Amino acid sequence: MTKLKSILFVCNQNAVRSPMASALASKHSKRRVFVESSGLIAGALDPFSVSAMAEIGIDIADHNPKTLADVDITLFDLVITLTEESRDMITNKYPDVALEFWATPDPSDAEGNRDQVMDSYRLVRDHLETRIADRLQFEGA
Repeated sequence: MTKLKSILFVCNQNAVRSPMASALASKHSKRRVFVESSGLIAGALDPFSVSAMAEIGIDIADHNPKTLADVDITLFDLVITLTEESRDMITNKYPDVALEFWATPDPSDAEGNRDQVMDSYRLVRDHLETRIADRLQFEGA
């Protein structure tokens, strides 16, 4: 695999999954790879995402959700979409970008008490971390 210098994670609102993935990839690459995230639209950062990441020592509280209009997608070595909607939009609009689709459930759909909801966010966080560590083997990291 060619050494990646830049990765863009994309989900629907850049409020839950893609900011978590971006922060995890930055951690695993030891910031040797430029990692960004965006969404199809800009939502509001989800406080459960902030809490789930804080549990493992990563602070995303200052994340400002962005849209694809805020980034130049063609400058990234790899674009990883986390939702079907983002995959379909990028496939249609940017057919030449290197694209991978990682189906990732939306933990904000979880129901129950706070602990049950947090468990959904933890599962997504841990799934993303495993996927990132397995797929994106960063040199020197």
